[in-house]
Amino acid sequence: MSVIGIDFGNESCYVAVAKAGGIETIANDYSLRATPACVAFVGRNRVLGVAAKNQQVTNMNNTIGNFKGLLGRKFNDPYVQDELRTLPYRTEALSDGGIGIRVNYLDEEHVFTPEQITAMLFTKLKDDAFKELKTQINDCVVTVPSYFTNAQRHALLDAANISGLNVLRLMNETTATALSYGFYKQDLPASEEKPRNVIFVDCGHASLQVSACAFHKGSLKMLASCSDAVGGRDFDLVLATHFNKEFQTKYKIDASSKKRAFLRLMAEVEKLKKNMSANSTKLPLNIECFMNEIDVHSSMQRSEMEELSSHLFGRIESTMRKLLADSKLTAEEIHSVEIVGGSSRIPAIKQLIEQIFGKSASTTLNQDEAVSRGAALQCAIMSPAMRVRDFTCTDVQAYPVLISWTDADGAHEMKVFDQYHASPFTRLLTVHRKEPLTINLHYEPNSAPYPDVFIGSYHLKGIKPDTNGEPQEVKVKVRINHNGIVTILSATMYERKESEEPASPTPATNGDQPKSGDATQNSASPQGDESSKDKKKKVTTKQVELTIDSKTHGFVHADLSKFFEEEMKMIANDRQEKERIDARNALEEQVYEVREKVQEDGTLHAYIDPQDAAEICRELEETENWLYEEGESCEKGVYKARLEKMRAKIEPVRNRCEEYSGQEQAFIELGHAVQQTLKAVEQFRAKDPRYEHLTETEMINITEAAQKAQKWYEEARSKLVIVRKTEDPPIKLADIRHETQTLTTCTNSVLNRPKPKPQTPPADQNQQNSSAGTGNNSAGQDSQQKTTGGDNQDSNTQKQTTEDSMDVE
Repeated sequence: MSVIGIDFGNESCYVAVAKAGGIETIANDYSLRATPACVAFVGRNRVLGVAAKNQQVTNMNNTIGNFKGLLGRKFNDPYVQDELRTLPYRTEALSDGGIGIRVNYLDEEHVFTPEQITAMLFTKLKDDAFKELKTQINDCVVTVPSYFTNAQRHALLDAANISGLNVLRLMNETTATALSYGFYKQDLPASEEKPRNVIFVDCGHASLQVSACAFHKGSLKMLASCSDAVGGRDFDLVLATHFNKEFQTKYKIDASSKKRAFLRLMAEVEKLKKNMSANSTKLPLNIECFMNEIDVHSSMQRSEMEELSSHLFGRIESTMRKLLADSKLTAEEIHSVEIVGGSSRIPAIKQLIEQIFGKSASTTLNQDEAVSRGAALQCAIMSPAMRVRDFTCTDVQAYPVLISWTDADGAHEMKVFDQYHASPFTRLLTVHRKEPLTINLHYEPNSAPYPDVFIGSYHLKGIKPDTNGEPQEVKVKVRINHNGIVTILSATMYERKESEEPASPTPATNGDQPKSGDATQNSASPQGDESSKDKKKKVTTKQVELTIDSKTHGFVHADLSKFFEEEMKMIANDRQEKERIDARNALEEQVYEVREKVQEDGTLHAYIDPQDAAEICRELEETENWLYEEGESCEKGVYKARLEKMRAKIEPVRNRCEEYSGQEQAFIELGHAVQQTLKAVEQFRAKDPRYEHLTETEMINITEAAQKAQKWYEEARSKLVIVRKTEDPPIKLADIRHETQTLTTCTNSVLNRPKPKPQTPPADQNQQNSSAGTGNNSAGQDSQQKTTGGDNQDSNTQKQTTEDSMDVE
């Protein structure tokens, strides 16, 4: 069982796994740790990750990237409209106001939601983890930007559900980074001491997140988190726009008029930007055949880039200063500033950090993998399959949350969670109502970078007045769960009933005892008095769980089930398509391989009849033409049938080649075995001590076996001399090896027989001689004589045995 953490980035994704030896970031099928957040469709293929990124320029209409920011948003969202202007693929508005991404897949037009595209990427990440770990992936933790709203978090959970991932928690990227930092620190202060305050700056491809965290031993608490939608791609766009204007003047070409050219320009300026982070000298930019077969050349220095991007650095500075104000930390209270994210390597950002926080940027963490490692740690902590020491993470709610409702007195509104309120957290609200109530949750206006502040609408059913017609108490639980999603968890009505029961006038005399809770006051009153004094009031409270009809973000169950089934079908189609392509490639490889081998200088040319060779070459040419014409997209079975037909014709030639090629070596081995056997017989005749325990009969037997093998060897050689290589050999390779094996087995069974052990006197006889106390010397001599005589006796016995055997034979 394995648990993984997924860092779902706008440009790249990382997957880390928790193992017994620690946390490890796994590689994909290209042996890279970073998997591009890219999904492409090529004919009947669905291409994911690195392969999708590699063909983006040539297939940009069907290659989907930069879709993380589209999750949970509507098509008419101003942010979405800004994004769509730079995206090369086609989008449209759906009937529910959502975003549809139109692609050509399976030779048909398909429209997918950003959630479905994200699920496809998750399928790829899950498959990579399965291949690397060779075990089923059970649980995972997925990271999200701290600025994601309820709608965006619901969308990401929906995407994970569509892909079949079991998400234990959506974890803020800032919190995952902090956990990755603090979990292995052994010098954190105790809980009663002042915390260690650390600032984390994460500038990635599409966003900047700056957070403050307080550490104690075994726990962390997020203090504040500020963000802005500025990242590495914004610097790339600034540089691309600058060079495009230069090329318009210098070369009279406009890259912005062609999406493919501008995409190439963005890729080149990204490389230039990364080089400028390490070099302050002027660096060249060269693109061959950029547009209209024109090669373009230019250069830039780091200082020029910083000047062009001054407005971006201004936004980064204001975000950092806002965090300093929100966290209420002074420069003296800050222990260190840790940077993660690819764009944090820009020197100007490091200078801003030192200027604002009074600390130089520290690179203790792996800037690319820290988020995924923190997610894997959190998953290991939460999963029952892993045993990990506990580390408490207290997160914060990024935006203030309000609750509102309307009744006979008008509209009401109150703040239920402040900004940076601890998360997860549950708040209990009490209202008094006579009738069903609709409660709305929403963010404080202008607090979130999201046009719609709506969180959810919850209709509480079953509320009714008490028996006196008065309002009843209703308690509502509002919760920020561990996914950072705000919701109304439950609603309970406390139904109170008053009942009057007559009091007992006298103690019970028939053995009945008063029930628990019955009042005994006024028991002395006359029995016939029906006044209120003679009656008691009993109040009972009954808790009634109210039914809640909720309307919030995310897909309904029916849509989720439909999208899940579609994803499973696409996975099955991917598998079938891979098998089909593998079968086609196998046929194509067979064509090239056979053609090369049957040519004049090929390995099979000498073993095939010229007429058969010409026929096979004609068939190869026909198959090749068929592959690139009507056979381009056939089913797997068609390719396999053609492959088997081709193999049936060429297999006899291959077998002849293997037979003739291997026979020479096989004959050498047989001849060597014959020589070794005859040599052993000669050594036996020469009284070699190694074979003195063997009998004459045994030697005669192996001599006859060697002579028989030698005769077979000579006859087989003579038969092969008159046979052409284009004909099947009358002597098979297996026959030669069988003769060699037979002779070797016969010889080894005789020559490797161990010598018999010499006989020794019984131990009890020696003990009797020594205990007698007399005649020790004579006993010793007798013993010596007996031992010597025993050897002669053994040799005589052996000789007699040999003679007997010969007589029998």
